[in-house]
Amino acid sequence: MIELKNVSYTYPHTVQPALHRISLSLEKGRCIMITGPSGAGKTSLCLAASGILHHEYGGKMEGEVIVDNKNVSVYKTLSDLARNVGVVFDDAEAQMIFTTVEEEILSALEHRGLSAEEIEKRLAEIMKITYLNELKDRSPHNLSGGQKQRVALAATLALGNDILLLDEPTSELDEHATVRIAGILAGLKAQGKTLLLIEHKYSQFREMVDTLVVMENGTVTAKGKPEDLLRDERIRGMVLPDFSTFRKAAPAPVTAEPVITVNNLSHSYGTIEALHDVNLMIRKGEFVAIVGENGSGKTTLVKHFNRLLSPSGGDVIVNGRNVKECSIADLARDVGLVFQNPDHMFFADTVRDEIAYGVKNLAIQDAGAVIDAALKDAGLTESAGLYPRWLSRGERQRLAIACVVAMQPGIIVLDEPTTGLDGYEARDVIMMLRNLQEKGHTIIIITHNRDIARHCADRVITMENGRIISDTGGA
Repeated sequence: MIELKNVSYTYPHTVQPALHRISLSLEKGRCIMITGPSGAGKTSLCLAASGILHHEYGGKMEGEVIVDNKNVSVYKTLSDLARNVGVVFDDAEAQMIFTTVEEEILSALEHRGLSAEEIEKRLAEIMKITYLNELKDRSPHNLSGGQKQRVALAATLALGNDILLLDEPTSELDEHATVRIAGILAGLKAQGKTLLLIEHKYSQFREMVDTLVVMENGTVTAKGKPEDLLRDERIRGMVLPDFSTFRKAAPAPVTAEPVITVNNLSHSYGTIEALHDVNLMIRKGEFVAIVGENGSGKTTLVKHFNRLLSPSGGDVIVNGRNVKECSIADLARDVGLVFQNPDHMFFADTVRDEIAYGVKNLAIQDAGAVIDAALKDAGLTESAGLYPRWLSRGERQRLAIACVVAMQPGIIVLDEPTTGLDGYEARDVIMMLRNLQEKGHTIIIITHNRDIARHCADRVITMENGRIISDTGGA
């Protein structure tokens, strides 16, 4: 169905190839999972296999990409290719252009020229299997990251392609939603669909994966049956990370001063109540994990800590000040927030300039040294001169963390900080956060990874339907 023959690719304005001599065959009715560290070339491979690199990006490509026995260059447009290949991108929001969830899916169905009766039938089926019925009248842009991913998947399924390329389709989904999506994809494979899946969550997809491919530095470094590859300890640590070996920090003493106090907080998006009567106290030096299903209110809660959102009711006190009386700029010195989608943070022309903006805006001393240290800690020194959106998803995630850490706030809030990272990278991020905690920072992470919450945080807060339903130690 898809074959890459000795494919190399270099993006415009860069020297280092993103792909180097890749050969890979995706046969009908089979599932290939591609994994590896950020920057390995996984997304570039997906873009190559779909024909997008050839038709949209320019750059230098060598080798051949064959889709349904035709070179991608033979297809006149991406629309022609899209009749055969459906793609779910790592940035779900970039695929959404309509005002409601239902319209996003309807548009794809109408594109196929189906009868009104068939459209209605298939719309109902797709909404049901992707658990979107309750969201059908909502704006896609106001949904949580995980909900957006389900919408993007639903719209792609509506196209009815025989080949599906999915670039981290569950990166922002909670555990239950990930299992649901894995079930949907397994069902599609059973129907004869062909799947190329870029994922870090191997354990949820292991039953449907025929071939596991490991990419590093733009090349395929391992390929074969999953059970064979996972005998390699290094690959196993990349694919199935173990967080149980983390040494917990001593919990913050109950006498430690509160840095965030939330009193009877409520927040609504129009008629949708996202938070209801939330009460919470976080003390200086704590490492807090906030968990819960998509749409439970986690991101809405933390956006009140630096006034990106204002309460519909109740109060939020940060370092003794009511956020209602503070500007966002004032709170930036106290609270740094790394967004769930790192692309929402970027606007500069280079990686270094992104980090420099906040450092210089807050007049932090020894700015050059601080920026260099942030680049080094994030593993981005060699990428300092690149345009941020040329980075891989995992690299963009590390850049977003570096931008916030460089501003040296006492409280650091991170929304899904290990998204797009392999096992080793995820451990590195958590270790970086633990080191910041030991230096006196208060760390608050939103995570869908229960192992990270259980083994790495000294306190776990669980949310459901806009409420806190439990608040316990991490063990």
